[in-house]
Amino acid sequence: MWVEFMTVRNAYVAQTWAELFAAEALSVRIVPPIGYGEKASMLDERTLYVPTGKAHVAREILRKI
Repeated sequence: MWVEFMTVRNAYVAQTWAELFAAEALSVRIVPPIGYGEKASMLDERTLYVPTGKAHVAREILRKI
């Protein structure tokens, strides 16, 4: 299961956060707005999801930077 962690302004920012979390060995899923699917623009907001038991790890990573 995955839990919503944060919503960011666009896909570029989402990818940057995903790379940061990946460097810390944390899986992240980037999801476009509901209803857009593959038609979403790179400028549409994105939601980042982390594994259910790892939200505290993601918060700790954010605290460190």
